[in-house]
Amino acid sequence: MAHSLSAKKRIRQNAKARMLNKARTSALKTRIRKVADALHGHDVAAAEGACQQAIQLLDREASRGLVHRNTAARRKSRMAARLAEMKRKHHA
Repeated sequence: MAHSLSAKKRIRQNAKARMLNKARTSALKTRIRKVADALHGHDVAAAEGACQQAIQLLDREASRGLVHRNTAARRKSRMAARLAEMKRKHHA
């Protein structure tokens, strides 16, 4: 157990940050899952909208440090590639 006031404050701050990070991570995963569901459902319009929202959220969380910027870039690139492939197959 922490004894100093500063250590107790750090415990409080860490708990608050942990809860916020968990909520943000969960929201990000949900947004990415919506893109995957739209892609599996072959719904181009829904996939485009979900992809745009996911990209915005990935950029925001990368700037906050929740995910590494390279990880965000990789996920965005893969989402865009899957979306482009689905569009290509639907127009062919």
